[in-house]
Amino acid sequence: QVQLVESGGGLVQPGGSLRLSCAASGLTFSTYGMGWFRQAPGKEREFIAGISWGGASTYYTDSVRGRFTISRDNAKNTVNLQMNTLKPEDTALYYCAAGYRVVKSYVPGGYGYWGQGTQVTISS
Repeated sequence: QVQLVESGGGLVQPGGSLRLSCAASGLTFSTYGMGWFRQAPGKEREFIAGISWGGASTYYTDSVRGRFTISRDNAKNTVNLQMNTLKPEDTALYYCAAGYRVVKSYVPGGYGYWGQGTQVTISS
């Protein structure tokens, strides 16, 4: 069965950095577009960053563009999210998601598989 397992979350001070990783199994990873979403308490799940199934295209929500970088390693079946200059408003549960042959999708419905999430807390 398909599994997506996120790691790398934690507690960081404002201005700090974290690198999230998502390990995928049970699918032909190179044929899936990957996305990162986050959900803060009381808020809807929010798109953060995505990378096309071919890896040629990356895209971000405005609030993280220039601070976050998504990348993929098809040899290791992983997708990463490098997060720099973190702010308290980045605090949330972060999820990775996979969508078959997705080139660009900003909505949860564009992805068929989800991980369980990793908590990111930005606080001094």
